[in-house]
Amino acid sequence: MHKTSQSSIRRVIKYWLERPPEGQNEEYSIIKHVIFDGTYLNRPWGIYASMNSESHQIIKAESNLRETSKDLLSIYNYLILHGLNPVSATVDGHLQQIKALKLVWPEIMIQRCIIHVQRQGLSWCRRNPKRTDAKYLRELFLVLTEVKTEVESERYIKAVKAWENRFGSIMKRSSNRGPVFSDILRARSMLTKALPDLFHFVNNPQIAKSTNALEGYFSRLKESYRLHRGLSRANRINYFKWYFYLKPK
Repeated sequence: MHKTSQSSIRRVIKYWLERPPEGQNEEYSIIKHVIFDGTYLNRPWGIYASMNSESHQIIKAESNLRETSKDLLSIYNYLILHGLNPVSATVDGHLQQIKALKLVWPEIMIQRCIIHVQRQGLSWCRRNPKRTDAKYLRELFLVLTEVKTEVESERYIKAVKAWENRFGSIMKRSSNRGPVFSDILRARSMLTKALPDLFHFVNNPQIAKSTNALEGYFSRLKESYRLHRGLSRANRINYFKWYFYLKPK
């Protein structure tokens, strides 16, 4: 049985790494619902990607980027030039990302990732809060992912407003600025600001309610990348180009 030598394998890899693909010619104009998210490789550098929320196929991804307004706008402008005009964008709540999306697509509907909101809210409220306001707030975060219908979303919004009427004004007037109370304030602020954009998905199942599909893609990508961590910067960038090309889902 013929065995290929290690040197031959290295030559083949080197050949293709020096010739990255140009990208896939997708019909961006037909895509209406998109997931946007990024992940770090070596802070502050990472990967930023857009995914079709219906097919879970990568639309456009770039490595060696930071989630700054400049880098985000560069990707969004590329997508515009290629015909992308999405109705909705599901995002994790990164403020620069939302501002950049609204700048490029002023009419876009922002769907906040309910998993991110729940995870961060529970972290700030602690596992076993002692304060009454934190206990009730924690319950609101716990049931967030159970909302699936318009009726349930309306009920949830009423519950948040009831909590705010009971505890919000008291918290705003409080002089307490300890670490526990400060985290509860952060949880309150995040939830009340995210509330208008939490439940667009209940009226349109094509809108992703979380960024989980793209995070799953990043997880598989990182697992593959761990086998090739000795690559130079240029080869690493080209490696990811090949990955995005060969594994768009």
